[in-house]
Amino acid sequence: MDLVLNVADYYVLTPYVYPSSWPEDEALRQIISLLLLTNLGAAVLYLGLGAISYFFIFDHNLMKHPHFLENQVWREIKYAMTSLPWISIPTVALFFAEVRGYSKLYDNVSDSPLGWPGLFLSMISFLLFTDMCIYWIHRFLHHKLIYKLFHKPHHLWKIPTPFASHAFHPVDGFMQGLPYHIYPFLFPLHKVLYLALYIFVNIWTISIHDGDYRVPGGLITIINGSAHHTDHHLFFDCNYGQYFTLWDRLGGSYRHPSALMGKGPHDLIRKLQGFLIIH
Repeated sequence: MDLVLNVADYYVLTPYVYPSSWPEDEALRQIISLLLLTNLGAAVLYLGLGAISYFFIFDHNLMKHPHFLENQVWREIKYAMTSLPWISIPTVALFFAEVRGYSKLYDNVSDSPLGWPGLFLSMISFLLFTDMCIYWIHRFLHHKLIYKLFHKPHHLWKIPTPFASHAFHPVDGFMQGLPYHIYPFLFPLHKVLYLALYIFVNIWTISIHDGDYRVPGGLITIINGSAHHTDHHLFFDCNYGQYFTLWDRLGGSYRHPSALMGKGPHDLIRKLQGFLIIH
């Protein structure tokens, strides 16, 4: 995160926002800057990527499904934009620790113990590590003593749109995002790669809520796509994974997507439309 902070300081914050007497490396200034940048970045990624997905990928025919709520899109956006500032508070604490040098993030490929191969391996291990952690955190949030407190709001959207991707209770959102921030404190990771993965994570989170159920044939049982995650919203106790189906298979919670078996949301819509035409 210090890369983003340095750019913001150089081009905007130092020349136009803060007094010249306030050093860039002063702790309070860094915390305030990180709060601003984190909230601005989260809003831009969520609204920008969400809008692209909603207008160009999301199948608006899904809005005819009986489980699609009245004014759902605006409710999703309102809930997310209310939660994101609260999620940013503990997130900024972790970003601040990164900026102060407590993580294992590094600047140059030469700093990696394995060089370029290490860069590739760290990308793979990031995906595997965060997928494993999110699976178990997600299952924990479905425990009967926890679910109603924190995770239930996200399941209001049984037929989600891309804007449901970040529509979490703040505690839920922070807990499911925690593995992304914990990883660089445990394992070496290039700073630019970390930013790229952070953007990828947001794109992926939106994509599994975008209603595009197409998955390449050979990857259906490997990749946790939108069809898999939609079943999680509909049936509650399956497909907890983020990117892959591995932990769902190991944990006995894998469900083959109903949309790929002719029993999904689109099939119900067509059935109901046919019923209305007949009658």
